[in-house]
Amino acid sequence: MKADFWHERWEKGEIGFHQQDFNRHMLAFTGRLGLPPGAHILVPLCGKSLDMLWLARQGYRITGIEISERAARDFFVENRLAYEFERSPGVISYRGEQVSILCMDFFTVESTQLTHVDAVYDRASLIALPPEMRPAYAGYLAGLLDPGTGSLLVTLEYPQEEMRGPPFSVTFDEVQQLFGSQFAIEHLYSEDCLAREPRFRKKGLTRLEEHVFLLQKTRG
Repeated sequence: MKADFWHERWEKGEIGFHQQDFNRHMLAFTGRLGLPPGAHILVPLCGKSLDMLWLARQGYRITGIEISERAARDFFVENRLAYEFERSPGVISYRGEQVSILCMDFFTVESTQLTHVDAVYDRASLIALPPEMRPAYAGYLAGLLDPGTGSLLVTLEYPQEEMRGPPFSVTFDEVQQLFGSQFAIEHLYSEDCLAREPRFRKKGLTRLEEHVFLLQKTRG
């Protein structure tokens, strides 16, 4: 999916993917990452997610990667957070006390632009990408992480023919295929969530499940 797609969605306010509260699975399972205070969490394709705010309040340092400058600015303004702004070739940086957002194409991020990453939180990255982009995403993400780095991954699964993404359906088997060669994968939780998602029922979905995975980088 091209950057213009996401820029247009943000400018038009077509951001139904943005959650107005903290993600319930993040609240329940972040502890499984075993992170000490001050640990650095990477949030790819972060938007203006309130989850970053909650993670920062737990004492973690957060770096989000987001293509839309509008989304990054809104995160700081709407949450009344002070930030510093910097523009350099290929990236625009919004840096707060505990949260920084780098406005750039995720596939151009270099490890030198990130301090050591202790964990990844992916609630909306993988499911935002069409099938042809997911292998590249999984491989690129793995390349930014050292062995032992944990990731909390949340996915959606539904009959893809019933709704156009994003968000896209990502099956349990696909998670294994995408990450199994470089990560140990633990399936933490599954939930039938269609009943509490009226916007998806209106789109015609007959089934909607959320899955939560804990990934552990095993290979360099």
